[in-house]
Amino acid sequence: MSQEIKKNAVGKVKTSNIIYPIIIGFGVIGYMVYTEFNPKAFSAINFTTSTVFWLIVAALLMAGRDLGYMIRIRLLADNHLSWRQAFRIIMLWEFTSAVTPSAVGGTSVALLFVHKEGISIGKSSAIVMATSFLDEIYFIVAIPLAFLFFGKANLFNMQGYEHLETGLYTIALVGYLVKLAYTILLSYGLFYNPKGLKWLIVNIFSIRYLRKWRYNMTLIAGEIMMSSKNLRSRPASFWIKTFGATCFSWTSRYLVVNALLLAFFAMHDQLLIFSRQMIMWVMMLISPTPGGSGFAEYLFTVFLGDLIPVASDLQKGLSIAFAFIWRLISYYPYLVIGALILPRWLKHKFHFRKIPHHHSHHI
Repeated sequence: MSQEIKKNAVGKVKTSNIIYPIIIGFGVIGYMVYTEFNPKAFSAINFTTSTVFWLIVAALLMAGRDLGYMIRIRLLADNHLSWRQAFRIIMLWEFTSAVTPSAVGGTSVALLFVHKEGISIGKSSAIVMATSFLDEIYFIVAIPLAFLFFGKANLFNMQGYEHLETGLYTIALVGYLVKLAYTILLSYGLFYNPKGLKWLIVNIFSIRYLRKWRYNMTLIAGEIMMSSKNLRSRPASFWIKTFGATCFSWTSRYLVVNALLLAFFAMHDQLLIFSRQMIMWVMMLISPTPGGSGFAEYLFTVFLGDLIPVASDLQKGLSIAFAFIWRLISYYPYLVIGALILPRWLKHKFHFRKIPHHHSHHI
């Protein structure tokens, strides 16, 4: 299995893939600037000492996001990973997410990253499955709270984009239901009946139209079975600590936009900005582009633009600029760091220069 995971994963992660999300992201931003550019909008921006302060806070929040992930992965590995190893795994994992579509995810690749840092395949499976489970629980709990607090009207009231409200709400609802179904299945498989889940997955993906995903899904079902024993025996304190680290990480990630806007404006809708971002994240699930590139920038302007406290005719132009700064801080650094770490990591962990052709079709 290790060999199989290695072959699949290495094929998926190429540093050359960086170019696609950059082209898509810059292309969408470029098009929006071309159609909506308003030089007057930038006169509403003032650079002050508080601007510098909040931009530093935004960068620290990005670091907080990764620190939360590092704390969590060390807890899941029972501290058998050093801080350096944890950093390497998280950066490679983030890089993989940045160069693959959101819906694809990087389970097999993440498993490889953990395993190659000296953790057994079974334990690596448990770590990757637990991170997936904890991330989903955060969303499953937080999104209904946002709806409870603000209601659909406030969350989907987008000035200038009223025609998109129903469509975006539908996308968000479908994304949430997919996450909920996945979490229920994962919980059932990890904590109740792993063999039953494997049987169910193999049978579902034996259906004619789903057959092409059967192999990958069977691998994932196998990983859930391996993980189940490890995770079922964990005490409540373990789950409280790891979920705490998960909340710290995701909350830091979302507060980046709050800090960016506070750098230039006196903002009053902090919690609404935070809640809308969570919903944006669920919508990005459907994006076919690597790391949601292009779609994320567009969603930002639609979903958060009307919360920028300037005259409504200036909001579109400014939201495009902020979408670009947001991605510059929260997305592009992972492409660069991953591209620097990955080639050396592959060379060091696999001791290969090139994968021979005659192995490429061997299963």
